[in-house]
This record gives sequence, C-alpha cells and structure tokens, in this order.
Amino acid sequence: MRPIGITRQEVMMKNTTEQKIPPRERILAAAEELFYQEGIRGVGVEAIAARANTTKMCIYRHFESKDALVAEWLRLASEKYDNVLENLQARFEDSPKAQLMGWANFITDRLLAKDCRGCAFANSVAEIPDKDHPARQVIERHQVNLRQRLTQLCEQAGIEDPQTSVSELIFVVQGAQMAAQSSEDNHAIAENLLKIVRRIIDK
Repeated sequence: MRPIGITRQEVMMKNTTEQKIPPRERILAAAEELFYQEGIRGVGVEAIAARANTTKMCIYRHFESKDALVAEWLRLASEKYDNVLENLQARFEDSPKAQLMGWANFITDRLLAKDCRGCAFANSVAEIPDKDHPARQVIERHQVNLRQRLTQLCEQAGIEDPQTSVSELIFVVQGAQMAAQSSEDNHAIAENLLKIVRRIIDK
C-alpha cells in the first residue's frame, strides 16, 4: 500500500532510485537513521529492512548479526568524526586553538540540528552494558582517539595542564549534549558551551 497523496509512478521512481544504491549502503543508511533517532534496542532488523527497501535475509548476508551492524554504524560515525578533525587540522594548521574552537563549533552545529538526540556514542553506551560487545570496543577506541587528539592540540597550544583541560572539555561537551535532548532552547546551550570552551583554552 502506498502512502496517501503519492502516486504509483512516484513510488516506482523512488524504489528505482533506491535500488541503484548498493544494498549494504542502504542498510547502513537506514540503521544510522533508526538507531540514532529511536535507539538500538527499540529498532529491530525488520524495521531496518523495511526502511532500506530490502529483506532480513539481505541484511544477514552483509552483517552476521544486529550487533555487527551496530558496530559498523558506530565505526563509520567515528570515521566521519575523525574526518571533521582532519579537515580542521588542514584548515587551521598553524593554530591549535582554532582547531579546538572548530571542534566546539562542530558540536554546537549538531546541537542545533532539528534531529539532535545528543551523542550517538554516549547514547549507545547507555544501551550496551556489555563491555565485550563489538560496538563497545568501537566506542572505547573512539573515545581514546578523541582524548589523544585533543590532548595533543592542548599541548601544541601551550595550555597549562593539558590532561585536565581535555577532561574539562569532554565533560562540558557531554553535558551540553545531554542537556540539549530535553531543552527548548538549544541556542542558549550552544552559546554557553562555546563560552566555556573558550575559557578553558584561553586560561
């Protein structure tokens, strides 16, 4: 059954366009949207298959389990995050403080997005208590890498006590991401976050 107001021709065109995208990419795109918006536990393989316009059998041909799909979704999210930091490094090669503020602005842009549900990594940790879960291992690697990169930038910027400063930066960012999920004024949260980050890196 097609949605009311959409013609059969439009449905056929949509399906044809989707079929041009490889199944694995469609599955990952559907998983990214559903896991982030509805949570890992709240989304079954059936829902992902329906959103990706494919079948459960097709999903299991590409991913041995839902756990493997979750891990790959987070691995790709971490890769995108790394790309942001790489781009900032290339753009502000001679200014580690500008890179740190660029990272903070990247976070605030996400807080102001209409579909903001906080940090995908923090949300996933809350849903996956098992530390041996493959997704937890992806998250832990992401967190270690982020802390190392931020520490290096703080050292290059000549910030006193880089380790403590990085802990403060991560703490306020995570707090802002949590607050944004239940706030009606994310602009105020974003502005306060930028002010705090600036104070940390200028001290």
